[in-house]
Amino acid sequence: MRFANATLPDGSKRDVVAADGRIAAFAAQGDSAPSDDVDLGGALILPPLVDGHIHLDKTLLGLPWVPNQAAGNRVADRIEAERKVRAARTVPESETGANLVRQVIANGTLHMRSHVDIDNQLGLRNLHEILKVRERFRALATIQVVAFPQSGVLRSPGTADLLDAAVAEGADLVGGLDPVGIDGDLDGHLEVIFGIAEKRGVGLDIHLHDGGEAGIAELLAIAARTKAAGLAGKVAVSHAFALGSVALSTAAETADVLADAGVAIMSHGPGAATMPPLLLLRQHGVEVFGGSDNIRDAWSPFGNGDMLDRAMMIGYRANFRHDQELSVAYEMVTSAAARVLGLADYGLRVGGPADFVAVTAGSVAEAVATRPRRQLVVKAGRVLARDGVLVG
Repeated sequence: MRFANATLPDGSKRDVVAADGRIAAFAAQGDSAPSDDVDLGGALILPPLVDGHIHLDKTLLGLPWVPNQAAGNRVADRIEAERKVRAARTVPESETGANLVRQVIANGTLHMRSHVDIDNQLGLRNLHEILKVRERFRALATIQVVAFPQSGVLRSPGTADLLDAAVAEGADLVGGLDPVGIDGDLDGHLEVIFGIAEKRGVGLDIHLHDGGEAGIAELLAIAARTKAAGLAGKVAVSHAFALGSVALSTAAETADVLADAGVAIMSHGPGAATMPPLLLLRQHGVEVFGGSDNIRDAWSPFGNGDMLDRAMMIGYRANFRHDQELSVAYEMVTSAAARVLGLADYGLRVGGPADFVAVTAGSVAEAVATRPRRQLVVKAGRVLARDGVLVG
């Protein structure tokens, strides 16, 4: 299969030749080609988009509208509201999760990391439902699963054992949540989740909403445990709002510690919350990546799973205005996220997978700023979606 008249991210014009599911060549345009060519008409092709932080089990996508029921804006308020919503659910998470996976694939996301709620109300139910989704779509997309203690670890008796069981039954990573803000015990919380990670030989992805100097102390503790456990490159902290709520000098010092320990930071371009200083973190060697976070669920009515749209929001919140800055937002939802997820077989290269997204844009910066509809989404040389709609 030949995808003719493509523009590569570096601006060069090539035909993409695919064979046996991989890129056989980037050929000069105008060479003779079989009659089954797909003419891209000069469209920009990008590697598959990567969602580094999504909640497939939480989404209510495809269900009638559910108003947000949180009594306040604290994390604890939202946790309690969600417990009520999910207790009233009659449609399984595997169905709504599949609705969301279809939508994100149509938008060009072929790799994602999903946090899945584990607590003493749910047990492993949500894990089992999302493992069904992972199996159902495994030929189309990779789905990493994080066993996520949404209700805390210490304040939710039995959750520690459930997290361990979740990894044994198929979760890829262990999660955590505000060791101080939710559990009120920094060392106790980290002891549990790092203990499971070391026992099971997996990485961690920890939600950290706690701000200010207290949040910085938690980041430093996470970095110290990461280094002591030899888990460099296998630990991420999602949100890390504290980095955006302290002096830049403090953020820079913390960034040095995070980089040395090999701890990555995820940001989704939060609405009203403080945001980590992304460029500063990168300058200090921290891997920074992006994710959707909540999509049409009990936490938020917003979100669509479109990672180009998310890159724009990250850029907007970070005040990115120049092309090179917009390229940072693009990298956060492509190559940087791929590195954090450990996707070794990723990227546009000869011999690499024939996976890409085609958009009508003249450059990466324009694609981020304008978020054009996906002209094509291609997996292993096969067209999965056209004009934002799944085919077949």
